[in-house]
Amino acid sequence: MKHLNTSRSLGMRTLAVHGGQQPDTVTGAIATPITATSAFSYPDFDSGARRFSGEEPGYMYSRFANPTVTVFEQKMAALEGAETAVASASGMAAISATLFALLAPGDEIIHIGTLYGGTEGVVRNLLPRYGIKPVHVANVNELEAAFTKNTKVVLVETPANPGLDIADLAEIARLSKASNAVSVADNTFATPYLTRPLELGIDIVLHSATKYISGHGDATGGVVAGSAALITPIRTLGLKQFGGNLSPFEASLLIRGLKTLPLRVEASSLSAQAVAEFLDGHSAVETVFYPGLKQHPGHDTAAKQMKLFGGIMAIELKGGLNAARTFLDKLSIITQAVSLGDTDSLACHPASTTHSAVAPEIRRQSGITDGLVRISIGIEDTDDLIADLQQALEGL
Repeated sequence: MKHLNTSRSLGMRTLAVHGGQQPDTVTGAIATPITATSAFSYPDFDSGARRFSGEEPGYMYSRFANPTVTVFEQKMAALEGAETAVASASGMAAISATLFALLAPGDEIIHIGTLYGGTEGVVRNLLPRYGIKPVHVANVNELEAAFTKNTKVVLVETPANPGLDIADLAEIARLSKASNAVSVADNTFATPYLTRPLELGIDIVLHSATKYISGHGDATGGVVAGSAALITPIRTLGLKQFGGNLSPFEASLLIRGLKTLPLRVEASSLSAQAVAEFLDGHSAVETVFYPGLKQHPGHDTAAKQMKLFGGIMAIELKGGLNAARTFLDKLSIITQAVSLGDTDSLACHPASTTHSAVAPEIRRQSGITDGLVRISIGIEDTDDLIADLQQALEGL
């Protein structure tokens, strides 16, 4: 059996490859086997009873836990520096299980800045049906004044989707702890390679694993990491009660994706910096929203809490909706599609796709205009991406 040498702190590339897993004890297989079973046998009557009561460890049913999924969870916990993690069928399953596990009728949740459209729907529309009050603040500067005795959770995405707003995670953690609230950070855009929110004091970190964690556009999943005390009720609600468990087949793809996460994220981040600088000087572009540009309002905070500035940006085109439509339809190498974090570069129009279900007034407040285009830079050659963008912008 192989054991990692933990006498020194391991690098992220090493953890991405080896963290949370070992060769299969039966066959010696290096790749984690896919345990394709719905149920697991137990030695005898009493053992089964003890497993279901929680007195004895062991697998029982794949909705509760599965060996392939466990390896993915352990690998994510290692990468995030967390005590434990729980995987789910999607990013939305992860955020829903987290919020419903932490909140009860009469509680309040503060959400900061812009959130992914699906998350906005849960926070603004679904939670109030169960007597949970959402409180929105535009930025961290407004956070302290928003706390009340009923505040139980503070939720933030950074960088935010789709406008790339940056929030100071250490400050959010400090203010949340002072008010006995649980801080939750969606780390999907940054990944643990660029930002480790738990090290900055955040209580819970979550991801849509469909994005950078998978990295290849072929798996859907979510994951939540933190202390066992906080993650255990999320696991119970999300898997046993909501039934949002991750398939072992998807888990195997996510494990494979994690092995190259640092390489992919670094490549896309370096390319994105060059692309953002090109777009920043183009006559058809009003604004480039990318934290790697010095004029970005969150640049200094991003430089403090991110290793690089990520592979995602948004641009505001001067010609509005018509310019966005023409630009997107002219792209050749960059694929017009939602999602992000793939090896392939992707671009979409948030107002009509990812955030189309968000109320128009909320979109306007969040800066999601008809001329805004989100671009996720993949791992293609930078010069080819810039040439594709250049031809698509011609004549706008």
